[in-house]
Amino acid sequence: MGNVIASAVVSLDGFVADTEDDVGALFDWYYNGPVEVYGSDPGRPFQLSQASADYINATWPNIRSCVIGRRLFDITNGWNGVPAVGDHVFVVTHEAPTDWPFPDAPFTFVNGIEEAIAQARKHAGDGDIALTGGNLTGQALAAGLVDEVAYNLAPVVFGSGVRFFGDYVGEHVLLDNPKVVEGDRVTHLHYRVSKG
Repeated sequence: MGNVIASAVVSLDGFVADTEDDVGALFDWYYNGPVEVYGSDPGRPFQLSQASADYINATWPNIRSCVIGRRLFDITNGWNGVPAVGDHVFVVTHEAPTDWPFPDAPFTFVNGIEEAIAQARKHAGDGDIALTGGNLTGQALAAGLVDEVAYNLAPVVFGSGVRFFGDYVGEHVLLDNPKVVEGDRVTHLHYRVSKG
């Protein structure tokens, strides 16, 4: 069985977007290097530094499923029906869209984080599951469903916005020492959640 990896690009003060859902300078590192890298969409290349490309190429190919919230789905229009990473997206929502123009896209609308991760695990098999930052990450962490945290730290301070762990209120969660990769305008911090 694969791992559930909570992943996002995060400001120094812990935000994945500002109060208007704008990522600002958080994504600068996706387009500032000489190495072309692709997720699942062959029409969406990233231009990364060599260090970031090596890190991403060691991580993204193992992802089979993604779990996202309805907010991200709406902001991105579900990436026009093409998963950003992996080959199937599970969207946590209380109400599936009825007028989305991509009904045959590999997206499943699920009520609740536990059910979404259960379905994502079943789909992924031995592959990994990517979980986007925000309230879903906090809920999954509180439920003990997160195995790893990929904290891609960008050198920017937002002051307010959408927190990586959402409104998490729970027990302290210990992480193992991180794998650290220094990119250009990003530091990749990859942790395993301590199980002991």
